Amino acid sequence: MAEKVAKVGIKKAKGYLYFVDKKGDVSCAKMARGSKKGGSPKKVAKVGIKKKSGYLYFIDKKGDISCAKMVRGGKKKGKRR
Repeated sequence: MAEKVAKVGIKKAKGYLYFVDKKGDVSCAKMARGSKKGGSPKKVAKVGIKKKSGYLYFIDKKGDISCAKMVRGGKKKGKRR
């Protein structure tokens, strides 16, 4: 299950994709729709969290940063003949 990392409280605008960037801050970019191109990302909040390997960081419904352990593995492939 997800674990809250930082309380930010961002209000999300419709038509934008919100994400945690490489520096651990919250950024947003305009989503591409049909023939319209998406926009370049802009910083929304400076948080500066340290990311751990093997975890997925995202903005939850309340506008805070949460993380969840990534599911790895799956069904093994058979031998090729």
